[in-house]
Amino acid sequence: MPKKVFVSGSFDLLHSGHVAFLQEAAGFGDLYVALGSDATIFGLKGRMTINGEQERLYMMRSLGCVKEAFVSSGSGFLDFEPELRRIQPDVFVVNEDGASPEKAALCAEMNIEYVVLRRQPQAGLPARSSTALRRISLMPYRIDLAGGWLDQPFVSKLYPGTVITLSIEPSLEFNERSGMATSTRNAAIELWDTRLPAGPHEKLAKILFRYDNPPGKWIISGSQDSIGIVYPGLARAHYDGDYWPRHIEHVTDEAALQVVENSLWLLPLGPRHDGYDPLAERAISRDSARALADAADHCWNAILRGDLPALGAAVRESFEAQIAMFPYMVSDTILSLIDRYRSQALGWKLSGAGGGGYLILVSDHPIESALRITARRAG
Repeated sequence: MPKKVFVSGSFDLLHSGHVAFLQEAAGFGDLYVALGSDATIFGLKGRMTINGEQERLYMMRSLGCVKEAFVSSGSGFLDFEPELRRIQPDVFVVNEDGASPEKAALCAEMNIEYVVLRRQPQAGLPARSSTALRRISLMPYRIDLAGGWLDQPFVSKLYPGTVITLSIEPSLEFNERSGMATSTRNAAIELWDTRLPAGPHEKLAKILFRYDNPPGKWIISGSQDSIGIVYPGLARAHYDGDYWPRHIEHVTDEAALQVVENSLWLLPLGPRHDGYDPLAERAISRDSARALADAADHCWNAILRGDLPALGAAVRESFEAQIAMFPYMVSDTILSLIDRYRSQALGWKLSGAGGGGYLILVSDHPIESALRITARRAG
């Protein structure tokens, strides 16, 4: 009797990459496909689907490699769990950008084999992703490498320091609340539609920051988000007690970008849960702010020297300074995942303020099931 194989996803804008993935998954046995509902996708990604759930269900059921397809009855990141428990599959297959500790833990609990596939286009066809097919796909994201929180005046007024960001191409579609500046990116899309306009980087970043933080907004998004999206390559923003930095250094040197681009590996954690508040507990002092500032300086110098071990140590140093100030940034699940990869990585941090998103590893060799990013060079 064939094994039961389970996959989940939105499968919006069905394309050849989806079909290649589904056919490879079907190679393990009879394929059952759980589709995210329109409401779930809106909650996770902050946008409506292009094709509604009934149209997506019709197309999925039309594929010869699919035995059964259905709309998941649950909600959130593990919306498929009720169907998973009903079907009791032998194998759960995910793409590398859909892997997460939560899915792996659920499979371990249910004694289901957990298989992570690399994205491989069908021979002779171009690589496809839903993100690349959307008009908004040209707007970049950003990663903060070190110093995050110093763009908030309540931290940098205690001790000045820098935040280092890397602008990245939208080769992946990051979920809302994943620490990749998605809300500021959404504001940029409202302002400028498909791509950043031409113009001085600092002027555009200020326009975006002000648009993203209108008068009366309760929580001010840090300006590192606007800077990281607008400035191509690496940016180093110097903060001293204000929302906007005193000055911004900017590097697009190819050697520096390759040092960072080739050493970062992202492990999906899933989006932050509703109500997550990293500020619920604080232990901020001049000494802790200084430790964060020193770590960011070490990170910048390591990048410019091309010193990968020093870069890993500095990223880890920055992360440890962050969680010392904001203990709610981490959970037991995240700490367990770090322990699992500790021997394989030179350093690690969470995307953004933590609580979900991605565990970012610094490594001089590939990390299994981890995602790669592409630094944005033009602009």
